[in-house]
Amino acid sequence: MRVLGIDPGLRNMGWGVIDVDGPRISHVANGICKSEKGELAGRLLVLFDQLCQVVTDYQPTTAAVEQTFVNRDGAGTLKLGQARGIAMLVPARAGLSVGEYAPNAVKKAVVGAGHADKKQVDHMVRLQLPGVQIAGADAADALAIAICHAHHATSAGHLAAALKKAMA
Repeated sequence: MRVLGIDPGLRNMGWGVIDVDGPRISHVANGICKSEKGELAGRLLVLFDQLCQVVTDYQPTTAAVEQTFVNRDGAGTLKLGQARGIAMLVPARAGLSVGEYAPNAVKKAVVGAGHADKKQVDHMVRLQLPGVQIAGADAADALAIAICHAHHATSAGHLAAALKKAMA
């Protein structure tokens, strides 16, 4: 299974790709899609095009996106939601299933604590993907999202296999 993790953002949209083979995970690539200041539609198009290129280049088989949190700035939350729409649309358009995870669920899966800070997440991603060169904090978060999805998908696969065996 090849997992694309996406950390939505309007200025910086982190992405990370990992391969999962049973309990083993390995780093494939990571980076940041960037948009410059300007008209919102143009910025969203730039993010869309860059993320489409990531999907074309790395051919993931599934994807995961971090859920948006609501903050005090309604306009900022709405813009983040629009970037998140791009993050969900691109893999869906490629025929991939898209998992969604709350930030606390990602941190708990990767660090073991739902309220871990960015440095802890980065550290644990580096431990789980030895030798990885991370493009930045947004890419580290995207790799954490991919790792979280891998853990959930693997657990779901074990459960399905156990249920199938029990029914036989």
